[in-house]
Amino acid sequence: MGHTIAEKIISRHAGRLVHAAEIAIVPIDGAMATDTTAPLAIKAFHEMGGRRVWDAGKMALVIDHAAPAPNERIANLHQMMREFSAEQHLPHFYDIGSGICHQLMVENGHVRPGDIFLGADSHTPTYGALGAFAVGVGSTDLAAAMLTGKTWLKVPHTIKIVLEGTLRPGITAKDVILRLVGDLGIAGATYDAVEFTGPVVARMTLASRMVLANMVAEMGAKTALIDTIGLDLDYPFDPIHPDPDAVYKAVYTFDVSELTHQIAVPHSPDSVVPLTQVAGQPIAMAFIGSCTNSRLEDLHAAAAVLRGRHIAPDVRMIVTAASRKIFNEALRDGTIATLSEAGASFITSGCGPCVGTHQGVPGDDEVVISSTNRNFRGRMGNPNARIFLASPAVVAATAVAGRIIDPADLQAR
Repeated sequence: MGHTIAEKIISRHAGRLVHAAEIAIVPIDGAMATDTTAPLAIKAFHEMGGRRVWDAGKMALVIDHAAPAPNERIANLHQMMREFSAEQHLPHFYDIGSGICHQLMVENGHVRPGDIFLGADSHTPTYGALGAFAVGVGSTDLAAAMLTGKTWLKVPHTIKIVLEGTLRPGITAKDVILRLVGDLGIAGATYDAVEFTGPVVARMTLASRMVLANMVAEMGAKTALIDTIGLDLDYPFDPIHPDPDAVYKAVYTFDVSELTHQIAVPHSPDSVVPLTQVAGQPIAMAFIGSCTNSRLEDLHAAAAVLRGRHIAPDVRMIVTAASRKIFNEALRDGTIATLSEAGASFITSGCGPCVGTHQGVPGDDEVVISSTNRNFRGRMGNPNARIFLASPAVVAATAVAGRIIDPADLQAR
């Protein structure tokens, strides 16, 4: 019986062949925690008797969820992280404004194809865009890994998704994954690995692959693994492919050729409909950011819509780049100027508005269109607001029109 990509990666780390549903204890290649999870992990690490992390060079801490600190309590948690980083001589400590944790792990090479990586954040499967087995864990599990350099896993079953056809102009990976989340449902891949392959994937950029991998969390998945065919990295790597006789829990083939812009409507990321069903819905706030859609190609897509236009007078638009590096690249190529001239406001690279911890909290009864990954009631900090999820281009077009609109219809005006 052959092996899936997930089974192969875990087998290599376990030192024996494993299949789905088996338990394996494996060494990890890296770990990460943010300001929402690191303080608890540090506390648990000390309670376990920890004195030194297993490998300082493989541990990263990131301040991104409430940055800069909005109050004294969070400022003290940030200080705890700084002190722990200095005490442990961690070379990979990312302070305020460095960027969003998942972008930084990929951007700075902390995770690579074939790795097993733990992150104390639910969207850690984003690194599956590289062909890594990356999983989100709780703070206590992370603390144990910080101490031992190992973790235990129940080898997941794998759902295979084959993407065929050709995307229409303007249709993106965000539209694809929204449609898939809508089809499979919010618990459709619970504890499963989701393996993406097919000609559509082979043509995708790393940034687009990260969008697919990021939102498997909205299916309940344990991790994502994107076929590395066509993946362009600035370092050599050995791709890992599934065996021809690998056993899958399910295989779905999806032809994207007729796919149109997709929208997740309040209050669940699997409540997905074609944009046409909600076109005309007025909005008060537009947000481009998060670990899903705030990379350079996302900012470029928004700028292409906003160039020569201005956001509607009764709409506010907030933008945060995925990292300082991306912001600086967008600054150099004029993208930031285009967005700013259109009326967008910029905030520190981080997660604040997406999780509702800091900056950009909507008011009661306000409608938000966002490029993020979740729209549960209260997700952005106010349970009385309504959040629609869409691609950056749709967010930008909607900000101009003041109502949900297809970017192509805006261009025709």
